[in-house]
Amino acid sequence: MFETLIGVIGGSGLYDIPELETQEWRTVDTPWGEPSDQLLFGSINGIDVVFLPRHGRGHRFSPSNINYRANVDALKRSGVTEIVSLSACGSLKPEIVPGMFVLVDQFIDRTTTRTQSFFGDGFVAHVSMARPVADRLTSALDTAMDQSGISRVYG
Repeated sequence: MFETLIGVIGGSGLYDIPELETQEWRTVDTPWGEPSDQLLFGSINGIDVVFLPRHGRGHRFSPSNINYRANVDALKRSGVTEIVSLSACGSLKPEIVPGMFVLVDQFIDRTTTRTQSFFGDGFVAHVSMARPVADRLTSALDTAMDQSGISRVYG
């Protein structure tokens, strides 16, 4: 059994997690350049968490300018084993109202003008996107939402 360390990537409007106990911002270097911001280390109810504001504190980076490779690598170098990414993009479906969570099992990245892969230039690899979201993580989130009374849908 391996130890789980949760990484949380915050979307627009989520630049820190006030509930984190023993907060410490740390700089993490990566071979991909600088992540969007420092990483915020702490714990919530005894569970260790590492937080990264996707757009940087103060919303400095647009979606096309986010160095996602540095973000993911910085979390990995910090020992993160599971990543939960939050977004506040809204929905066109009337049954999905503000404040509701959507647990996704698939996604399409429509971001353009940035490098699309960790691989290339002499290193070719194929990573399956058939099941990009870990079932164990979705199940754990589903259970936590049940316990917290949080409304959600699956998409």
